[in-house]
Amino acid sequence: MKKIILMLMLFAPLATFAQKFGHLNAQEVMSQMPEFIKARGEMEATAKQYENDLKAMQDELTRKSQEYDKTKSTMNATKQQETETDLQTMYQKIQQTYQDNQQALQKTQQEKMQPITAKLVNAIKAVGKVGGYVYIMDVSAGIPYISDTLSKDVTADVKAQLNKLK
Repeated sequence: MKKIILMLMLFAPLATFAQKFGHLNAQEVMSQMPEFIKARGEMEATAKQYENDLKAMQDELTRKSQEYDKTKSTMNATKQQETETDLQTMYQKIQQTYQDNQQALQKTQQEKMQPITAKLVNAIKAVGKVGGYVYIMDVSAGIPYISDTLSKDVTADVKAQLNKLK
């Protein structure tokens, strides 16, 4: 009985070495996906539009503020107070618009990225099942070291699997 236990203890470490491990750079793979490229372009266009709208609002505020500074001395106190209130309201509207735009961009990004990420994860899982991998690590997640001899780079396999899913 002791011999059997001893043999199991000796061969147990060898069984762990027989397991297959893989690694890939998921960010690299994702950045080459047509869906990601399209989504990134749409997000950049939306962000640019929001930026242009804010710039127009800021330019209008600047113009009205400069106009107020020039005509302030000829205004009565009531008109000055009214104009200052209008300028303050415009400034607050710009701030609120900026915050709303940031939230809208984040929501849109999440909505666009969720199916892309799910597709990539499904491709990684498929490669893992077909290849018999115990674990596939993402090197873009900040793993400091992955052995090239004990772990296979499955990036090309995942890209091929993504092409099958089109």
